[in-house]
Amino acid sequence: MAFEGYRRLDGSAGIRNTVLVIPEGLVSERICSFVRGTRSVSTPVVGSGYTGRDREAIARTWIGLGRNPNVAAVIVHDASMGAGYPELRPDALAEAVAESGKPVERISESDGGTLGCISRGIEAAREMVFEASKLRREPCGDELLTIGVKCGASDTTSGIAGNPVVGRAFDRLVEAGGAALFGENTEIIGAEHVLAKRAENDRVRRAILEVAEVTERRAKATGNDIRTVNPVPANIAGGISSLEEKSLGAIHKAGTSPIRGVLEYAERPPGKGLYFVNNWMSQLSIFLGYAAAGAQLVLYQLGGADRRPGAILPGGLGVVAPLMWVTANPETYANAGGSIQFYSGTVIEGTETIAEAGDRLYRTMLDVASGTMTRVETLRHTGPLMPYTRDPVF
Repeated sequence: MAFEGYRRLDGSAGIRNTVLVIPEGLVSERICSFVRGTRSVSTPVVGSGYTGRDREAIARTWIGLGRNPNVAAVIVHDASMGAGYPELRPDALAEAVAESGKPVERISESDGGTLGCISRGIEAAREMVFEASKLRREPCGDELLTIGVKCGASDTTSGIAGNPVVGRAFDRLVEAGGAALFGENTEIIGAEHVLAKRAENDRVRRAILEVAEVTERRAKATGNDIRTVNPVPANIAGGISSLEEKSLGAIHKAGTSPIRGVLEYAERPPGKGLYFVNNWMSQLSIFLGYAAAGAQLVLYQLGGADRRPGAILPGGLGVVAPLMWVTANPETYANAGGSIQFYSGTVIEGTETIAEAGDRLYRTMLDVASGTMTRVETLRHTGPLMPYTRDPVF
């Protein structure tokens, strides 16, 4: 199978064709509010008070977003509070993004202050969007796709159908030569030994076990046992009794392929295949990190939740990578169906097998990759995002 995408100079292919403005701040906000076809990130994380390791993660996020195949061109400005840190210097960000071969424009407050910077940015963005609009979709092989997944509000339907169906689609993607990303370091505890058996080699096996061990140790350092705060109340209400039970259901979204490596947040995979990402479970950070790692599309496999009929789920969490909501829970689908792209409760209802539903999900993913909008992509409905950082803020 294949999808219709925008071919880039570095050999990748985008499923969207946007202009990105980085980093965060007033300049980015004003440019994007004025020029169609642009995106940026709204976040309070600007580098101030963060450790060098966390600033590197923030920089990796900005650069990775800029290099995402869905981005046609990038504007980098120096109006961020973090611009003075060596890791976040605008020239360094711009140079790293430009290595992908896409157009990069630097704008500065030194040229007419903030208003002048905004004005110049609007002019540059208009021209970039205009040039990007000349590009046309072309047939692309599935091996050019990278897709990330998160599960949330996990309940009994998640482990029985929702996650296994995603896993089947991920197996199809890996078989086709693409890259698949799954993660959530808190969501493998109690099942890490199962994942470790799927490691491609001993180095990857040790890395998986270390993620679980370090995550538990960090929790205990605060005086808490993570198994007493996770599963969260929504999981318990959905029928999950322990973290081990939650994790055993959660890891099904990774399918059955060998795990080729363990990546840090916003780290691009070195090759094709299935990768585990050492990220946290928050939707405010995880999809942003997948997009920075090069994912053109991100999935949210939703279990049960206390959602009123007509609920609207958020989009834009991947900034440049569209978000696609999927569920196997019939109540969730009934209440938030206007936001959900794919329903796999058919497996529980007995009208489809996991393999059949997974193949249908894979076709849906290719359809979105070829230009069909996700339901939540049709709305400008999101909030501030938070790159995943791990150290105290001083």
